[in-house]
Amino acid sequence: MAVQIEKGKHLDMYRTMTRIRGFEANVERLFAEGKIPGFVHLYLGEEAVATGVCAALREDDYINSTHRGHGHCVAKGGRLKEMFAEIYGKRTGYCKGKGGSMHIAAVEKGILGANGIVGGGLTLANGAAFSAQYRGTDQVAVCFFGDGATNNATFHEGINLAALWNLPVIFVCENNQFGMSVPQKNHQKIVDISIRAQAYGIPGITLDGNDVVKIYETALEAVNRARGDGGPTLIECKTYRHKGHFQGDPDTYRDKKEIKKWITERDPIQKYREFLLQSQIVSEKHLEAIDKEVEEEIIEAIRFAEESPLPAAEETLEDVYVEL
Repeated sequence: MAVQIEKGKHLDMYRTMTRIRGFEANVERLFAEGKIPGFVHLYLGEEAVATGVCAALREDDYINSTHRGHGHCVAKGGRLKEMFAEIYGKRTGYCKGKGGSMHIAAVEKGILGANGIVGGGLTLANGAAFSAQYRGTDQVAVCFFGDGATNNATFHEGINLAALWNLPVIFVCENNQFGMSVPQKNHQKIVDISIRAQAYGIPGITLDGNDVVKIYETALEAVNRARGDGGPTLIECKTYRHKGHFQGDPDTYRDKKEIKKWITERDPIQKYREFLLQSQIVSEKHLEAIDKEVEEEIIEAIRFAEESPLPAAEETLEDVYVEL
């Protein structure tokens, strides 16, 4: 479905992709400098997916994420100051420094949290979608997950239940070609993961995951369908992560020529930039101004995080819930 996209929307999506790229590049640098604790899974190279999907959502819609979730948080409107602070483990972070890289949540933005459990978000997205359905709102929920998650029981159980109950949820598979170090061809017989939607009687679509315009158009159609009581959709976006599975991964399992080709020839931001300029939607000067604004925003966000206090020792058990 071709959609007439206004100039403002194009600029918003370019800014979002640039914010994700800048955020992740700096997380990579800061982690290498020993300033960030824990594990870091970078979203570099996959910016078009989160951007295109979240551009189709309202602020009161829901998303849940994965261990590689910074991009989703940024795209849904997460503030960079609180995100950096959380990754630094500071009290001013979204989760008061207790969630870290893999568990950022911002409920007021509809960001229900990242999830370190592979495939763990599908049934949680169903819960958010059921809540909207039960309350009679027209909110929708989006669940992001990778190709490896589609082999887990929660994938099949989650989609089956969503289809059965006609829930307003969109399942977005970010197929970056590898489940950790295992290429998709080695863990699945199928080529297109979207065909699994047929087993549950819902639409399944496979897209170029580096084409933000096509992703936005497809997501918007799925979102409108869900709002109109049309039920769930499975969208597969074929993309590629620029870095290893996590920072520190030796990444010896991928072909170096393949990595270089994806980065130099299929980079989603460069592709979008060329499209915007060739279509005369915006000038080079305007894009450079956005780049500069984002750079300044990131510098200020890092300063905020580094100057923020660590949680006090007596706060250790605050916001921790157990059932006795």
